[in-house]
Formats: sequence, C-alpha cells, structure tokens
Amino acid sequence: MRVLLKKAPCNFLVFGLGYDSFMWAALNHGGRTIFLEEDQSWIEQIKKKHPTLESYYVVYGTKVHQADELMEIGMGEDCKIVFDPRVSKCKLSLKGLPNEVYNVEWDIVMVDAPIGYHDEAPGRMGAIYTAGLMARNREDGETDVFVHNVDRVVEDKFSQAFLCEGYFREEEEMIRHFTIPSHRNPSERPFCL
Repeated sequence: MRVLLKKAPCNFLVFGLGYDSFMWAALNHGGRTIFLEEDQSWIEQIKKKHPTLESYYVVYGTKVHQADELMEIGMGEDCKIVFDPRVSKCKLSLKGLPNEVYNVEWDIVMVDAPIGYHDEAPGRMGAIYTAGLMARNREDGETDVFVHNVDRVVEDKFSQAFLCEGYFREEEEMIRHFTIPSHRNPSERPFCL
C-alpha cells in the first residue's frame, strides 16, 4: 500500500478482483486501475456494488499441477527474451488478455489471481511470468510487482524464478515485492540479476 500511495496516480494492474478492489481503485484516484478476473459471475457480483471498477474476464490455460513442467519450459531461451507478451514464444506468456492490458505501461502490478489453491485450479504461473515480462518490456523506468500468497509453492518458486532475487525488495504478510527495471535499454541487461 505504501508504494501505491507514493506512486498514485499511476497505472495499476491487478490480477484478481475482490472485496478490496474498490479500495485499491480509490487509493489510485486519478490513475488507471484494471482488474483481471477468471470468474465471470464474480465480476458481475462486484460490479453491482462498484459499477465504475474497470474489470475484465480472462481465461487461464494452465493448472497448478502443471507447474513443474512450466518451470522447466520457463528456463528455456524463448522465455528469457524480453518482448511483447502477445507475440512471445514462451508458453508461460499470457497472450489472451484484453488489449487494454498490453497497451499500457504498468507502474504497479499485483498478482493475486487466479485462485491457484488446488491442483486442478488455474495457477498463477503465467500471471507471474507475464507481470515480469510486461515490466521488463516497458519503454523506460521500473514497475513494482507484488505477488500474494508466496507461502504457496507456485507463488514462491515462480516469483523467485521470473521476478528474480536481484529485484526483490521485501516480503510482508505473504506478499512479496519486486522492483523490475525496463530491459529495453540497455538491451544487454540479463533477464535476472
């Protein structure tokens, strides 16, 4: 919350839509806050209470039980190339998000979805990877990326692997914070520090 208060108004992307979403949008007054949610009925329920929230329905194509396989894929060279997520060759890259997501340079990204709490649930592997890729692909500056539920295996391992130890800032109450700089210039910057 400190980072949002410091950066607001800013561009704030949230993977997930919850009871706290109106608070996040209000704290970013004057900025743009977008919420991505995998449950259409939940979006409709929240929109009844808060019709001004900008939220989009998304489908995640992976399951938690695929995490080990996806981690191995993520270590490949295709996943170390910084590029627009829509055309990335990395299978972890989320290519089906709304264009509104890809057309903005995000100052803050919060990964708190998809649900990811059992083997058949959509996992956060792609959301974590894509948050890091979008941060690296911005023209300049840096993006603060937060991952919730880092007490769980997927969130722990994928945030360390793709948001990188060198960009780690702090961890508090199951939320891990990374600050990822643009990788466009200099282009020789390694994917991870």
